[in-house]
Order: sequence, then C-alpha cells, then structure tokens
Amino acid sequence: MGKSVYSIVLMDEVVQAVDRLAYEAGTNRSNMINRILAEYAQMATPEQRIQNIFSSIEDAISRQNALQLMLNASDAMLSMRSAIRYKYNPSMRYVVELYPHSPDALGELRASLRTQNPSLLLAIGQFYKLWTGLECVYLQGAPRRSETQGGRYTRRLLVPQTEMDSEAAGQAIAGYVALFDACLKTYFEHLDDPTGALRAVEGAYRAGLDAETAGL
Repeated sequence: MGKSVYSIVLMDEVVQAVDRLAYEAGTNRSNMINRILAEYAQMATPEQRIQNIFSSIEDAISRQNALQLMLNASDAMLSMRSAIRYKYNPSMRYVVELYPHSPDALGELRASLRTQNPSLLLAIGQFYKLWTGLECVYLQGAPRRSETQGGRYTRRLLVPQTEMDSEAAGQAIAGYVALFDACLKTYFEHLDDPTGALRAVEGAYRAGLDAETAGL
C-alpha cells in the first residue's frame, strides 16, 4: 500500500480530538487519521497489521516467565528483556521492529547486551556465531541475513512463504524470540564446557524449532 500527500479541510475541534487520540496511541496525526478512515472504510492498514501482530506477540509472551515486556519507544517496535545467569545477572534486550511497507522482509530482531566485560562480550559473541551456524544448517529457503557487532545481534525476519494472518505471524515471532532466548540461556549454563554447550544448544534448538518459526 502506497502513501500520498493530500490536502483536506478539517474543523479545528476535530484535529484537536484526533491529536488526543494520536497521543494516547503513541502515534502521529497522519497515522491516526489514516487509521480512523481505514476503520470506517473497513480496510486494514499496514500499521494496523503491525499492531495486531504485536498484540499476538504480547499475548504469547505474557503466558511465559522467561521474557518480560518493556515500554515501547515506537509503534513499529516491541521490546522485551530477559536475565542471563552470569555473575551480576545482566539483561539481554530484544527489540522486534516490523516494516510496514517492505515486500520481502517482515521486519528484524535485534538482541543486545550492554556490557563492557570482555569475558561476557566474548561469550555472547561465540553464542551469536553458534546460533548463526545452526540457522545455516537447519533453516531452508533463502539465507537469513544477520550481523553482529560487539554485544549486538541483528537478524532480518523473512516474510513467511505460507500466508499467515496477524495472530499466526505474532505467534511465530514470539516463538523465534523465545527459542533464541532459551538457547542463549542453555549456552550460559554450559559455559565451562564448550563441547557440551554446543551439543546442548543444538539439542534445544532442534527441539524448539517449528515450521512457523523456521519460515521467518
């Protein structure tokens, strides 16, 4: 769906009411007007699909204890965090950003660990490398684009080849984040045994991977 600039005349009181709704929804005036008109015309906008996917992710995350939802900085991003068992219990932050108008990518996942501890940075970098290797082996279709930098990992989420509604897409994304987090924690549980860590993480990955998550 494309967007264009239109000139319309509105009552000042209507604009003020729209601005209040936009503020409460954490969006801007243009998006709110577009949303209101789309709802009235019974159309689904890309922004509405994003919010529906996020609602599905939030529902899935709320039913488990490993991940904690955080306050969102944008209506196109959803943030979570999870504690890692390593000395001072550092937190891994996950951000899911969805693209409203991209034909070939649903969005991206960013995992980041803010630390200056060299040992911890080395360990998290080794896990990112292991995770990328597992995806290359077990995921079919187009190669997944990912990159690492320091304590940060970014992974592009593909548009699923099989058509999904918003609820199913949200469940798949939530499942992917949960699998990543579970494998990360498994890795740190076996940090003193590199060979055992590899086997344990691969076992957790294979056990938790499903068709919907594998399609991302």
